[in-house]
Amino acid sequence: MVPAKTTHQKTGNSSPAHTNRRITRTRQAIRSAFTDMICEMDYEKITIKELTERAGVNRKTFYLHYSSLDDLLSEMQSEMSARFMDRIKDLKPPYDMDKITRAFYLSMEESGRFGERLACSGDYHYINRRMVNAIMRDTWKEENAGAKDPWLQNIIMAYVSQSTLAIYRQWVADQKRIPLEDIIQTTITLVCNGLDTWLKTSR
Repeated sequence: MVPAKTTHQKTGNSSPAHTNRRITRTRQAIRSAFTDMICEMDYEKITIKELTERAGVNRKTFYLHYSSLDDLLSEMQSEMSARFMDRIKDLKPPYDMDKITRAFYLSMEESGRFGERLACSGDYHYINRRMVNAIMRDTWKEENAGAKDPWLQNIIMAYVSQSTLAIYRQWVADQKRIPLEDIIQTTITLVCNGLDTWLKTSR
């Protein structure tokens, strides 16, 4: 480490700003390559060797930023969850489920192909389930939940989250032929008000 610092000092490239830019570029290259690979293949088939080759960095550089592929995936998942949580921070489930449903769709659109892959691919369902559980655990606080019985609350949570996800996955599978605003309204109607209401409003 000491010789490296000495070399940077001689070349004039050791300023904090230069170092920060280099770190940012490296992390962006790793994350971009990882996103592409997530969209192309099963997670189990992703290797650090191929990832670093695509990103144009060596393995040592990768480990300076991440301890493992799981660490990298966890960071990007956490960022997805944080964006969603920020959108709904002032909302109270289950009373604001219409607004929460809208926030979900907007967050997923913001996450692009990476978010679609995690949400829709069978290879990533266990990863998606872990992320959904974390979000629901953080949003459905006991003081906000409509059900006093925790077991009933679990049922409500499962219904809302899985119903919304199922509709979203089908929408993506159908290549998003329904406009975004229309699928949001349809999901809100079905999840929040039920099939009877949708049938009445769709006539």
